[in-house]
Amino acid sequence: MIKGFVSEEQLKKYAELAVRAGVNVQKNQLVIIHSDIENVTFARLIQTAAYDAGASNVVMDWTDEQSTKEFYLHAADDAIDHFPDWQAARFKEWDDAGAAYIHIISENLDAFKDVSTERMSRFQKVSRAKLKAHDAKIRSHEVRWCLLAVPSFTWATKVFPHLSKEEALQSLWQLILQGARADGKNPIKDWENHDRTFESRKKFLNDSQFEALHFTNSRGTDLFVGMPKNHLYIGGGVIDKKGIPFFPNIPTEEIFSAPHKNKVNGKLVATKPLIYGGGVIEDFHLTFKDGRISDYYAATGQEALQRLIETDEGSHYLGEIALVSNHSPLSQANTLFYNTLFDENTACHIGIGNASPSNLQNGSNLSEEELKAAGLNTSLLLVNVTFGSEDMKVVGIKEGGTEVLLMKDGDFQF
Repeated sequence: MIKGFVSEEQLKKYAELAVRAGVNVQKNQLVIIHSDIENVTFARLIQTAAYDAGASNVVMDWTDEQSTKEFYLHAADDAIDHFPDWQAARFKEWDDAGAAYIHIISENLDAFKDVSTERMSRFQKVSRAKLKAHDAKIRSHEVRWCLLAVPSFTWATKVFPHLSKEEALQSLWQLILQGARADGKNPIKDWENHDRTFESRKKFLNDSQFEALHFTNSRGTDLFVGMPKNHLYIGGGVIDKKGIPFFPNIPTEEIFSAPHKNKVNGKLVATKPLIYGGGVIEDFHLTFKDGRISDYYAATGQEALQRLIETDEGSHYLGEIALVSNHSPLSQANTLFYNTLFDENTACHIGIGNASPSNLQNGSNLSEEELKAAGLNTSLLLVNVTFGSEDMKVVGIKEGGTEVLLMKDGDFQF
């Protein structure tokens, strides 16, 4: 699926970017690669790059979408409601060994179209509960991880329905490499420069300590997002607990923080579809009252949206608010990717569910009770919803009511 659509040299640079910038593999470090068997060619290039970077062992954690579908369709109910202890145990052993995780994704919107969303939701809920400790390490940046994408014919023809499947795949490869800043002569250097552009904006936001952000646009969004005291904006590269930098998402254009759980009010109108639970949620909006989602509606995917919100109590609240320019390379592509990693990096978005302790000063050293008292939300999930637009306006509100224009017409003003 790769041969003839992108050069081997480009692929090797993309793989090296994931290894050396994405998770920043250290000498004698264990690396885990999560990949569907459809992406075996690229996964093996990453494996080679990881060994070249000094990895002690590279474990290939293969998945098979078709087998997963059969599981959802035909497994007994007690299997759907059970996540094996050995599955959770291996993540604990990997985490204890200081592993770095690389996830290769490729969207297939029709893969689970015949599957009950209710059965999928049940299994996802029980698996998240069993992997809660691992997910906490991911969210607090205790372990390093990186998510990046490889296109497929199915995904490409969804994005470019007017092209032949070969032309569509070629076009999607081009956009993915462009958005990932992996199409130049030295992608790692390009990412170092990209990361520097985040720093001044993060410093301005962190020094300002706005009490709230007010988002408005012509689509109907009118949302006040209250912020906890001593919140932190992060974005681009992040630092793990050992002081090692890494990039969790390739691509990334967001500067994000955690809102105060109980201080979000107003209406949010999504501007991109949400891919969740094997389905597509489209033309939807959310209403918030004192932080909680009090009302919601989706023209398509209402049941999936309901199951998402009702995953647990924390999934009725927000864990993330992200500022993204509508003038980024991905935004300028003017393309609906039908993939959250890419679509969320084209415009402002919120995250329903769990907040990261990293978005609070000294948050990684606080207990769950202290984080809760500070206003951070906890949940089994974190699902991002894009609501930014070409006419998005964002105003920062300081203590005392002073207003500062942060974004106008979808672009930063500072």
